[in-house]
Order: sequence, then structure tokens, then C-alpha cells
Amino acid sequence: MNRIDARFAALAETGDTAFIPYITAGDPTLAMTAKIVFELDRAGCDIVELGVPFSDPIADGVVNQEAAQRALKHHVTLHDVVHDVVNLVRDIRKQTEVPIVLFTYYNPVLAYGIESFARDCANAGVDGVLCVDLPPDEDDDYKTTLDRHGVATIFLAAPTSTPERIALIARHSTGFVYYVSRTGVTGERADIASTVQGMVASIKQHTATPVAVGFGISSPAQAAEVAGYADGVIVGSAIVRLIGKSGDSPDTPKNVYTFVKPLVDAAKSGAAASRA
Repeated sequence: MNRIDARFAALAETGDTAFIPYITAGDPTLAMTAKIVFELDRAGCDIVELGVPFSDPIADGVVNQEAAQRALKHHVTLHDVVHDVVNLVRDIRKQTEVPIVLFTYYNPVLAYGIESFARDCANAGVDGVLCVDLPPDEDDDYKTTLDRHGVATIFLAAPTSTPERIALIARHSTGFVYYVSRTGVTGERADIASTVQGMVASIKQHTATPVAVGFGISSPAQAAEVAGYADGVIVGSAIVRLIGKSGDSPDTPKNVYTFVKPLVDAAKSGAAASRA
């Protein structure tokens, strides 16, 4: 069983919600990214999203764009970037079995070669891929190939998704469905849109695949709120911002642990409160 499926199955038995942090691979260095992943695992994170640095992101806000630029300073071509990130996961796998999802755009995958990408991801220990700008109705070769290698294909649903579109996204998604809590790019927000809970329920009418919510969540209170009705809570920009401030300091992994642990605990508490 894919590690993502196994983790969600274990969480379902206890009624818990997954906490899923996002960080940019290679920010500030690949070696530091590995150390941060180990601290995220120690903090109780259930799945880790690793962003593949890309020069022309359309879904990332300023914080994540700056992180990608910092990482890209160490790389030359799209092929090298993907190759480095996949090798990073291979190294991480020597010390942890935490499920890992690559967050990327289609151009780097296409430049690498879909078959090579899927094969190398599977061999390295990548459990799933979220290809942000690939619509599910244009994913034939991509999905067929990743399915064959046992790598989950995660697609985005948005507040603007129609019921027909949600049904399509649900059919094509494995691992989990990523629900974008609001329109626009990634980044912290002051509150959670009132429509999120209803949209999560709507997606669940089409699939038994878990639904995780991201984009805009940054505080323990928000994590607890979303954990009350979603299968997963995703936090990215707030963590990436912290990494950007800490830079290559030896304290960066510890600082990430200190910031993330209350978010993990809040998500677990929020799920527990919803069961009471």
C-alpha cells in the first residue's frame, strides 16, 4: 500500500486528521531541507509536501516564489532541479518513512520525461505528486504512467469548481484531493472562508479519497477549525516564511519544529473535538 493511503487509513481508525506541511526543496539548501523534513516528522506531521523549485509559478504567492528563487540559485536546468529533489527524497528515505508528495508544475515533469520521472520518483520513495497546472482532463499519459509506478496523482479542487468538475477531479485523484480554500495564490490569510466546509462535504459525495485543505491556513486556531471537517490540513507559506528568515542557520530545523508542533497539536485537537 502506498504510504499516503496507509497513513490516511491509520488516521481514519482513530478519527484523526492529517497535518501536512509544505516546504520548498533546496531552500536554503538540499542538505538543510533533509534536516527540516526529519524535524517535521519528529513534530508529528503525517505527510510532507516538497515543492520543486520552478521559475514561472502561477499558483504560488510571493513567499513561496522567493523560496523557489533561493533554491534555484543552486541549480542550472529543470532536469537538474527535479533530479536533485528526487535524489533528496532517496536520501531522506534512509531515515524516515513519512509519506512525501512532490508539489510541482507540468513543465519540469515534461522536461524530465514522464516515464523517467515516474520511475525515479517510485524508486526514490516519492509517494505522490501534485502537478498544479495539469488539469485532470489532460492527464492521460501522466496519470497512466504514475499509476503504473504506484505514485499517487493528487489534483486541485477550487471554490470555482463546478459539480461536474469536482466529480472529474475526484475520479482522477489518488492519495488525497487537495481543496484550495480560496481563489488566488498561496499565502497566509486572516480567516478561513465560510464556504470551505460545504465544499469539502461536496467533494466527499463523489469519492472516498481523503480531502485535504490548503492555501491560507497559518495559525493553530485555523488548523483546528479545518481539522474539524477535513481529512487533512495543509500549511505552507507560514513555514516557508520562517525558513526564509532563519536561512542556513544551524537552528533552522529546530525553529521549524518549534513553529510546527503547535500547528500539529491544534489539528489533532480540532479533530478530537469534532468527534466529541
